[in-house]
Amino acid sequence: MLRGLYTAASGMIAQQRKHDIVTNNIANLNTPGFKGGTGINRSFPEVLISRVRNGKDEPGAVSVGRINTGVMAEENVSLNAQGDIRETSNPFDFALISNIQVPGARFDSTGKYVDENGTRVIQPQAFFTIMNAAGEQRYSLNGKFSVDANGQLIDQEGHQVMDRDLQPIVLVDPANNTPVTNFRISRTGQFTNADGEPLLGAGGQPMSLLITRVEDPNLLIREGNGLYRLPEEDQGAIRPIDDQDQVEVRQGYIERSNVDTGQSMVEMMSALRAYEANQKMIQYYDKSMEKAVNEIGRI
Repeated sequence: MLRGLYTAASGMIAQQRKHDIVTNNIANLNTPGFKGGTGINRSFPEVLISRVRNGKDEPGAVSVGRINTGVMAEENVSLNAQGDIRETSNPFDFALISNIQVPGARFDSTGKYVDENGTRVIQPQAFFTIMNAAGEQRYSLNGKFSVDANGQLIDQEGHQVMDRDLQPIVLVDPANNTPVTNFRISRTGQFTNADGEPLLGAGGQPMSLLITRVEDPNLLIREGNGLYRLPEEDQGAIRPIDDQDQVEVRQGYIERSNVDTGQSMVEMMSALRAYEANQKMIQYYDKSMEKAVNEIGRI
């Protein structure tokens, strides 16, 4: 009896987490570059039931099935499908259009490919490179940038946007010390003036956005505010994009959230109904145990 109680309780916890994930997706419908998440549930170790003869195991015992001892909400995986691109006409807004290919792989709409041997391949994704207040490298798809009082290109949280030399991007006209607004940016992320001449950074080199290629975006960990970090042991899974990567930077555009509103509402209602069903099972077990203690125990 208690096994059923624990199974129903684990189901409630899993559905509550799924509800939280969907709620977070809906809350970020208007967040540029947001990638919706989905919960993955897995069963607890299964128990094999074998039919025995005379109370002893014998060779050739017949398996009559398996039972699960509950479910566990194991992880929250991002859906890395490209979001819609919306024009803003703001020169400090940038969108990444990423379609990086892997030889021999044909990715589906979710960015996944499974070969004939069952090996799963995840489509690499491109990210803006951000430096947080602690000087740590982070990654983002929210290209709604601006400039601070020093002319440095920053994100909405005030974090610096990095160039290929891992230096802040400074957009200041040296003649009058005012922010440069009539700049252009190429498809590869290089900054130029209105005449097409490269803008130089502090080291005298042409400034260019540092676009990072992440081989497996599922390795990234959400930090909030649109930022992701990569664990130290996975640092070898990133590199700057090159000319062979199908990545395009568009100025005056932002990538919208890829959350599907209708699907999210369906998932939310499904999680709620499943939560209520497990709740009723717990109430049923509670009443059964109450009867066992208060009535059967008197006999």
